[in-house]
Amino acid sequence: MPQHVMGDKDFLSMQQLLFAGANPAMENGFDHTPPGSRASPGSLRSTALRPLDSRSWPLCEPQAEERGSLAVHKAQYVSAGQSTACGWRAFAPRCLQAFNTPKGFLFFLCAASFLQGMTVNGFINTVITSIERRFDLHSYQSGLIASSYDIAACLCLAFVSYFGGSGHKPRWLGRGVLVLGTGSLVFALPHFTAGRYEVEVDQGFGTCPANRSVACVDSASGLSGYRLVFMLGQFLHGMGATPLYTLGVTYLDENVKSSYSPVYIAVFYTAAILGPAAGYLVGGAMLNIYTEVGQRTELTTENPRWVGAWWIGFLGAGATSFLIAIPILGYPRQLPGSQRYMAMRAAETQQLSGQRPRAASNPAFGRTVRDLPLAIWLLLKNPTFILLCLAGATEATLIAAMSTFGPKFLEAQFSLSASEAATLFGYLVVPAGGGGTLLGGFMVNRFKLRGPGIIRLCLLCTLTSLLAFLVFLTHCPNVPMAGVTAGYSGSLLPEGHLNLTAPCNAGCRCRPEHYSPVCGSDGTTYHSPCHAGCPEAPGPGLGSPKVYRNCSCVPPSVSSGSGNATAGKCASTCQRKPLLLVLVFVVIIFTFLSSIPALTATLRCVCDRQRSFALGIQWIIVRTLGSIPGPIAFGWVIDKACLLRQNQCEQQGSCFVYQNAAMSRYMLIAGLTYKVLGFLFFATASFLYKAPSGSSDGLEAPLPSHSSASENPTEVQLQSDI
Repeated sequence: MPQHVMGDKDFLSMQQLLFAGANPAMENGFDHTPPGSRASPGSLRSTALRPLDSRSWPLCEPQAEERGSLAVHKAQYVSAGQSTACGWRAFAPRCLQAFNTPKGFLFFLCAASFLQGMTVNGFINTVITSIERRFDLHSYQSGLIASSYDIAACLCLAFVSYFGGSGHKPRWLGRGVLVLGTGSLVFALPHFTAGRYEVEVDQGFGTCPANRSVACVDSASGLSGYRLVFMLGQFLHGMGATPLYTLGVTYLDENVKSSYSPVYIAVFYTAAILGPAAGYLVGGAMLNIYTEVGQRTELTTENPRWVGAWWIGFLGAGATSFLIAIPILGYPRQLPGSQRYMAMRAAETQQLSGQRPRAASNPAFGRTVRDLPLAIWLLLKNPTFILLCLAGATEATLIAAMSTFGPKFLEAQFSLSASEAATLFGYLVVPAGGGGTLLGGFMVNRFKLRGPGIIRLCLLCTLTSLLAFLVFLTHCPNVPMAGVTAGYSGSLLPEGHLNLTAPCNAGCRCRPEHYSPVCGSDGTTYHSPCHAGCPEAPGPGLGSPKVYRNCSCVPPSVSSGSGNATAGKCASTCQRKPLLLVLVFVVIIFTFLSSIPALTATLRCVCDRQRSFALGIQWIIVRTLGSIPGPIAFGWVIDKACLLRQNQCEQQGSCFVYQNAAMSRYMLIAGLTYKVLGFLFFATASFLYKAPSGSSDGLEAPLPSHSSASENPTEVQLQSDI
């Protein structure tokens, strides 16, 4: 951590002798005198070249002019009259300054990213099915709700990253968290304005004979309009999260040592990955609670008409966001002692076209709209940056598709409920996504990777996950379902041939609108008690599965002598479940393992003053080419594997049953396509990357801050503590 208070009295006395009548470098009660100085003329000359506090900098101007362009280059990072105290305007008590460190800021930034990931990538993906049922939405409408987040991010990224990059980053971040919390509250609003969720439960409805008919009422006209409210909530989520992954990353990179930056960013992104995992777990638990909390119902979680308490998580996330935004708004524009790191990072910056343009070196560059075309042109001329953006788009496509349809894949393959699938997927994402992200940052720091080495690490991770993606060559066989995957006599049905009517239920007059699966004693799932030929309705009861007896389509069992059926789908007996889970774990961990190295490579291949803007442009490319079309493309592919759809008033709705073999096959083709493209982009970026001028590997050795380090053990110790 940066050492803000140094007690080197010999150096302070020598500094006072050198600059007679000058005040020591003090600001807001903190001593920003550079550490590791020695009372010798050589060390004084070296110290004079280092960026000092804003008040002592004018004393060093003569020295900077004498030393030449290097000192002038460093001088541009110091802004006069800026406060580095932690607080809110005039209220900056001394007790708060203990948090005015990179670690303190990292803690609150991680809390914000954790909350954002839990809400947007966790809760949304978990409750989207429940929202479809509750508000009569079609799949394409729910897909548009999910995409509203990325659409808002694309519209705001250029503006936020361009102007926020030269502005007060913590204030931009704090206001973004406030907008994020507002979006969560708006998203939960329809639960309180749409009225109570009432489901008519008739014990005889759905059994044989089905004397009642289903009235075709356009219920969508009353509730489907709430999709606009959900889209508004997601739009606010996208606006609020935009500063987190652009300004938040660059603020961390500016205020820590260059070699430690990947570790800080890895911790930040790990929190962002653990957020969705927590969202899956918490959201899955909330779906086990009936949406009308406190109201008794005979519906079970396996019933297609069950709607869980999807809205609780959004209320909690909204309230927590307001609490997290308060401390973030109190941080200064620059943390104490950050000037030295800005100068040290300059040696790692790749020079565009051999030399940075004069305009980009101007401290005022990027503060007006007139500089925007030149800023974009400088990034477009950087082939490494463009290739890293394209590689990031391929990875983002897979991450977005996996997070959206991962629970659905597990639900179909293992015959699970929506709540069980979301919880199981959360258990996979916690160690794989979070561990992979954190490990990627530590590997960059541990092996001192620079430039092409970082990109080669991304290349290795992409190749490994590409091979692990072959997991989709295997699959779990479908649980037999009468009339869908198997005939009523036990024979197999040709693919795509649906026949729910058989002699055993011909007189029941069953209607396909009423989907209420039951599991027969023969291990076969039936569309409803009526399609199983069950004439008797079970007695009323809560908490225990309903058992239908004397079902004509279910072969009689040896124990009871009659065919019985239990409410709910039959459980899967797939023997390949452990292998599938292990290989899916490998795919996730190596996909996320390359995220921090790729981000670090992006920060190192652009000009220092363009880092925030470069991340903004990268996120626009990633979302436009990856996050937005990715779920839509994978959703279209998965829909091709649907065997049984909801049929209401001659209109097809969401899919009830998928063909597992086709789902795995389509996922394999789409996944391998994107993985191969990502591998080619990383390979080309590694080939085209150029080392920074003046150093073969971009290390910080030529910097004056490292001069005479070997001669002074104290300075070596201080440098190691940073």
